[in-house]
Amino acid sequence: MPLLYVALGVALILVLMIPLKMNGFVALLLAALFVGLLQGMDVNTLLETIVSGIGGQVDDLILILGFGAMLGTVMAEAGAAQRIANTLIDKMGVKRVQVAMLLAAYILGITMFFEVAFVLLIPLVFTIVRQTKMNLLWVALPTVVGLSTTHSFLPPHPGPSAVAGVFGASQGLTLLYGLIIAIPVGFFIALMWPRIPFIKKLKPSIPEGLGTSKIFKEEEMPSFFASISSALIPVALMAVLAVTEITLPEDNSFRHYMEFFGSAPIALMISLLISFYILGPKIGRPLSDVMKSCSNAIKPMGMIILVIGAGGAFKQVLVDSGVADYIQELTSGWDISPIVLAWLIAVILRIALGSATVAVMTAAGIVLPIAQASGISMELMVLAVTSGSVAFSHVNDPGFWMYKEYLNLSVAEALKTRTTYTTALAILGLIGVLILNMFL
Repeated sequence: MPLLYVALGVALILVLMIPLKMNGFVALLLAALFVGLLQGMDVNTLLETIVSGIGGQVDDLILILGFGAMLGTVMAEAGAAQRIANTLIDKMGVKRVQVAMLLAAYILGITMFFEVAFVLLIPLVFTIVRQTKMNLLWVALPTVVGLSTTHSFLPPHPGPSAVAGVFGASQGLTLLYGLIIAIPVGFFIALMWPRIPFIKKLKPSIPEGLGTSKIFKEEEMPSFFASISSALIPVALMAVLAVTEITLPEDNSFRHYMEFFGSAPIALMISLLISFYILGPKIGRPLSDVMKSCSNAIKPMGMIILVIGAGGAFKQVLVDSGVADYIQELTSGWDISPIVLAWLIAVILRIALGSATVAVMTAAGIVLPIAQASGISMELMVLAVTSGSVAFSHVNDPGFWMYKEYLNLSVAEALKTRTTYTTALAILGLIGVLILNMFL
């Protein structure tokens, strides 16, 4: 019966979110209450479980989300994002514009949400297309593939960070393993997809009125070094932590300090504090403007934090009500890789729910007992879930409609291009996780 109750809970989420258009936070909380009551939990105990699940999920993640959003907005409103993209294109040339935009998407996508980085980079895509007369998809597809890749594999992005928190996985190792998969997979899809015959036949035009985001003048932008430092300092600190976790014993003093400075919240905070100066007074931008950017960044974060917190509540109900133990016992004898099973659960939820954030948090709660009993690296289990959550982007995904409208595509054309590349990204991500598991 516990699995039936979970299935009914997921079905409730589907009904609330799809036909009733309820937001993910309320849907997840109602599902958590529903499953807990079906499992016979005392109402007061259930309330305590939900509260502890929310608190346990957003404890350090709220710092990651807050600092990451502020850093991304400070970079965007100082012109740092445009500087990174422009410099890469200037250095690599028009012939390598796809690689340049992919690298820009990787760099910006690590610290920015998909939608934010997309809106920042798309005016540059439009400018390149106007100047070179290239096909819009030839330049845009590598950009969005890069952003989808960072969204799927790399902390401190919300999805991987949240699942790492649920599984108790190392953020640094998740980033390191994610980079090993993301770099080759992203490059392959970004460079191959625009060359597929049925995509090459598409000739979308730049839509009217959507290329109006601010384009900074040369003298308004910070230096390339300042811009890229702001983006990569967190990645560098987290990568050093990952290396120390692999190579140094637990009582090593350098590893001890890196566990502090290389943790995702502290790494992001350090980068943010440095950006206050190098992207503020150093380039003639008043500190008050920088602080305004920080305030602007936090306003849209409320619902994202609530959804992730509700996902933690749903997970905790599954644990405290005994569903997690039941799933662990049931799946212990299954002749299927826990990695594949975790990926499949995330894929199914992504197809049904549309929102990758809701899908990944729901999947994490269901997969947790499987991950704990598998003996497989928790970091790889994180990547199995998050790579599955990017698959099959279609009409119930808000990112699908943003992609469609900005690239002036019909629904059928968006399905041919975005749905196929996100699915390929998920499949190759799964293969990458399975290969890494052979060596870890």
